[in-house]
Amino acid sequence: MKHFLPNSYLLRAIVTISLMILQIQAASEIGIFEATRQVGNPSKAGAVAYDAVTGTYKVSGGGENMWFTNDAFYFVFKKVTGDVMLTADIRLLPSQGNAHRKACLMVRQSLDSDAAYADAALHGDGLTSLQCREVKGGLTREIQANMTGPKRLRIEKRGEYVSMWMASEGESLHPAGGAMRLTLADPFYVGLAVCAHDDKALEHAVFSKVELTEKLPAGKPILASTLEIVNIRSKDRRAIYWTTNRIEAPNWSGDGKFFYYNSLGRIWRLPSGGGEPQVLDTGFATRCNNDHGLSPDGSQMAISDQSQERVSIIYISPVTGGTPKRITRLGPSYWHGWSPDGKTLVYCAERDKEFDVYSIPASGGEEVRLTTAAGLDDGPEYSPDGRFIYFNSERSGSMQIWRMRPDGSSPEPVTADEYNNWFAHPSPDGKWLVFLSYAKEVQGHPENKDVMLRIMPVNGGKIEVLAKLFGGQGTINVPSWSPDSQKVAFVSYQWWVP
Repeated sequence: MKHFLPNSYLLRAIVTISLMILQIQAASEIGIFEATRQVGNPSKAGAVAYDAVTGTYKVSGGGENMWFTNDAFYFVFKKVTGDVMLTADIRLLPSQGNAHRKACLMVRQSLDSDAAYADAALHGDGLTSLQCREVKGGLTREIQANMTGPKRLRIEKRGEYVSMWMASEGESLHPAGGAMRLTLADPFYVGLAVCAHDDKALEHAVFSKVELTEKLPAGKPILASTLEIVNIRSKDRRAIYWTTNRIEAPNWSGDGKFFYYNSLGRIWRLPSGGGEPQVLDTGFATRCNNDHGLSPDGSQMAISDQSQERVSIIYISPVTGGTPKRITRLGPSYWHGWSPDGKTLVYCAERDKEFDVYSIPASGGEEVRLTTAAGLDDGPEYSPDGRFIYFNSERSGSMQIWRMRPDGSSPEPVTADEYNNWFAHPSPDGKWLVFLSYAKEVQGHPENKDVMLRIMPVNGGKIEVLAKLFGGQGTINVPSWSPDSQKVAFVSYQWWVP
C-alpha cells in the first residue's frame, strides 16, 4: 500500500523548501552579508544589487535622517561578535538630492531605529565623519574628519572604542583622527547603510572592494595623537591634525588663526584649519613640557622647560620665536595662567615636598605662595575679569575644582562630585568653565585613561559632558578656548595597529 502525505503536510514541506532556496539565493545575492532591512520605516523602499564578479554593491536607500535619537535608512548587514572592521571604496551617485545624504559603514547594536551605533559616513557634499549614538535612544554625536570626499573608508571597533580610517586616491589607509567610546554587546550588526536625508527621495551609492575583517590584526599597537576641537553647543567634534608623535596641551592664538602645542620637547604652531605644523624657535629651551600659553595681548609665550636644569623652570619668549627669559628662580615650576592685565603669572610649584599655587610678576621677581592646604593644589588660571583664580585641589579628599581671590584668600569649592576633576579653564566671555574628569579610582592625572571633558556655567549649574575620550595627561592642561568662546581645543589619543 502506498502512503501519501496529507495535503497540509505536503504544502508545509514545499513552503519550507522554498524558503530555504530563497534564503540560499538571497545570501548569494548579497555577498559577504546575510540580510537586508529597512530601519526606521522609510517611505521609499531600499534595495541592493550585488555583482559577484566585481564584488560591488549598489545600495539604494531612503529615509528622513540618521541623527538625533532615531534613524531611517536601508541596511545590508551581517551579525558578528567581538572586534571587527569594515572597509570599502564608497561613491555616492550624482544626485540633486540633499547635501547630507549619506553612505555609511556601520556597526549597530540592533535593528531598532534608536539603537546604539557608530558609522563612518560619507555625505553628499563630501563631509566625512565618525558618527556615534552611545546608548539606545541617546543623541548622535560626530567627529568630522579634516578631509572631504575620501575614496576609501573603514570603520573599526576595537574594545570599547570605534574609529574611522580613510584614504584619498593613491593613499594608504590611515586613522582619520579621534575615536568615540561605544560599548556593544555580542552579537551586533555590521554592514552598509544608505540614507537619503529626505523621506520622499531615494539615493544610491556604490560600495566596492568591500572587506570585512572579524579577527583584527594583533601587531604592536602605536599610540596616535589627534588635535581636536569641540563645539560647546552641538558637542560635535572635528579632527584638525593627526600624528604618530605624542602631542599635548593646545593653546588657541588670540586671533583664532593658530594652535600652539608641545611635542618632542618643542613648541609647535599649527594653522587652526589644519596643515603642517612649524616648530617655534625657543633657543636653548628644547625640553618644553605641556605647561605653556600666550600672553593676553598674544605677543609672548610662557613656557615651562627643563633644558638648563633637571627641573621645570618658567620662561617667557616672543611668540614669533627667540631666546627665552627666565622668570622663576626656583623649580620645579609649571606655568598655568596669565593675569588679564598681563602683569602676573600663576603656576604650580613644588617647594619642600608640597605642591601649591604661586604667583610671580611676569617681568620676574619674588614668588608668592597662594595656597597652603595639605595635599596637591594645581592648575591655576585667572578668570577673564581677574576676580578669581581657578585651580584644582585635593583638600576635600578627592580632586575637585576650587576658586580663590588673586591673593589666595576666600577659597571655595566649585565642584563636589564622584569624579576627580582637573585643569579648569574659564571661557574668554566669562560664562563657562571646562575641565577634565577622571574616574574616582584614578590617582593623579596620568596619560592613556578613559576621561571626559565636562562643562558647566561659571557661576554654578548643571555639568554636561562635552566629550568622552582616551586621554588624560596632555589632553587639556592649559588654556584652550577659542577667542569667541564657542569651541575648545584638546588632544585625544588612540591605539592603532598599522
